[in-house]
Amino acid sequence: MVALHTGLLVGCVIEVWLTARVFSGLLGWPMLALVVASQALRWWCIRVLGYRWNTRIVIVPGLPLVTNGPYRFLPHPNYVAVTVEGFALPLVHGAWLTAVIFTALNASLLSVRMRAEGEALRSARA
Repeated sequence: MVALHTGLLVGCVIEVWLTARVFSGLLGWPMLALVVASQALRWWCIRVLGYRWNTRIVIVPGLPLVTNGPYRFLPHPNYVAVTVEGFALPLVHGAWLTAVIFTALNASLLSVRMRAEGEALRSARA
């Protein structure tokens, strides 16, 4: 996950630099708004989870699932934030290739991660 997200940032810079892409406000400003919104959602998730926030899959016996904040609406709101950010950030400056590659790799990674989390939650309930 760390390597993929590092690749996103590096890819944004390298693609724009190598292709000499110019900023297009028609695409760039809406994508920047999505990046800001995704960061707001991420920080809302972190705030709601509080001391429970973690990058690892950890199930603490006896603690109930969080069902307030963005978790009222979505089972994995932080992953929505990551997905939107990963697609929108490169497009702020027209790095569409980076956006497509990151989105595909991230979808693959998140599908594995979400299955693992689901299994951990099921085993904790058993």
